[in-house]
Amino acid sequence: MITLEDLNQWLDAPAETEQLEFKQAKQSFSKTDLLRYCVALANEGGGYLILGVTDKPPRRVVGSQAFPSATSLNEVKALIVQKLGFRVDATELQHPDGRVLVFEIPSRPLGQPQAFEGTYLMRAGENLVAMTPDVLRAIFAEDQQDWFSQPARTDASADDVIALLDTQTYFELLDRPYPTTRDYVLDRLQSEGFIHSTPAGWHITNLAAILLARKLDAFSLSLARKAPRVVIYEGINKLQTRDEIVGQRGYAVGFEGLVDFVHRAAPRNRVIEEVIREEAKMFPRQALRELIANALVHQDFLATGTSVMIEMYSDRVEISNPGQPPIPTDRFIDEYRSRNEQLADIMRRLGICEEKGSGIDKVINAAEVYQLPAPDFRVGETRTTAVLFAYQDFADMSKSDRIRACYQHCCLLYVSNRQMSNQTLRERFRLAPSKTATVSLIIAATKEAELIKADESESSSTRYARYLPFWA
Repeated sequence: MITLEDLNQWLDAPAETEQLEFKQAKQSFSKTDLLRYCVALANEGGGYLILGVTDKPPRRVVGSQAFPSATSLNEVKALIVQKLGFRVDATELQHPDGRVLVFEIPSRPLGQPQAFEGTYLMRAGENLVAMTPDVLRAIFAEDQQDWFSQPARTDASADDVIALLDTQTYFELLDRPYPTTRDYVLDRLQSEGFIHSTPAGWHITNLAAILLARKLDAFSLSLARKAPRVVIYEGINKLQTRDEIVGQRGYAVGFEGLVDFVHRAAPRNRVIEEVIREEAKMFPRQALRELIANALVHQDFLATGTSVMIEMYSDRVEISNPGQPPIPTDRFIDEYRSRNEQLADIMRRLGICEEKGSGIDKVINAAEVYQLPAPDFRVGETRTTAVLFAYQDFADMSKSDRIRACYQHCCLLYVSNRQMSNQTLRERFRLAPSKTATVSLIIAATKEAELIKADESESSSTRYARYLPFWA
């Protein structure tokens, strides 16, 4: 419980610190500023935002009327939870010189920086600034790298290493000939951090097991539970299961087989078959490949009893992974930050992941080529889910489907150094020129949702207008 004695100690502090911020806020305090400071202080390990106090020594209480009633204070606390996803306590102190309001901000979770409107904030003197890449990398590496370096098997013999890890496929993925000596194989694995030499033998790391295991359950039950699980349902719900498999192999050596299985299970897309004159699956292989790779690479490996899930229904496929993403879902197309950079780097070098930031672009592009509704990306409390939908007539798409497609189309063009127009969006939906007015309504709705904006440097004519993502 925060008391006046605590306040007096803070007033005597020689300077503001990363955990202590004073604001006069005599009449009011911006909710946006409050959210920004909550994020920055959380990223600094938690701290206190104190309203009603001068920020320069010698500090004195001036009193604050910000959020004056219990109702308004509860509303702003609820807003913090809604916008930021964590709780902040607020305490009112009745000092002889006026009312002081103290917000007690908790520390961010280990390995997970906090963001406001897509920006990770930190303190820099008296200012709030975007986190630098080196600070972000250090945060993302806090929890995960320890897990990857932990031993999945200790004191293994050289024969055990070769028996447990699919080294043949590993060298094939590297596009290198298999070494003629076992010692060279072991040296290569050790240089990657997959194994470590000890006086009693070899330690095989979790990183090696999760990527190269011939059988994950040959290591431990906890690693076996991180194998991807595929469930194929008969209809649009979970009532009747047609098929179910649980992966056995490491992510790298078993990846192509996993993608092949999921792709084969997809229904046919007869609409596309008529256009390209060959059999086509409802869900493009490239889109499935990218989404499955993303789910494997960006999952939270510290989450227990859960794994990557691929659930296919007659009208959609849902690919989910444990953990929340380090960036907002509406920035998946243009930004890239990996929770597990070491794993992502190896998967890229093995040809499984795309270059940074290009994977989701390919998913969106494939959805447009195959005339599918825009993919949806959803974040729950414990999982992140990507939804790829089956073909749907434009007339059957909901308003939210059309807005999402408009925004993603605008982003896709922007990262390709182009701009969206009424014409490009009509072509995305395969609509005739007579549907210009219909497409204009979609653009207007997407602007109203604050997902896109008009390019003011271009023509002001509606007919020739060009549009940019909100973040451009």
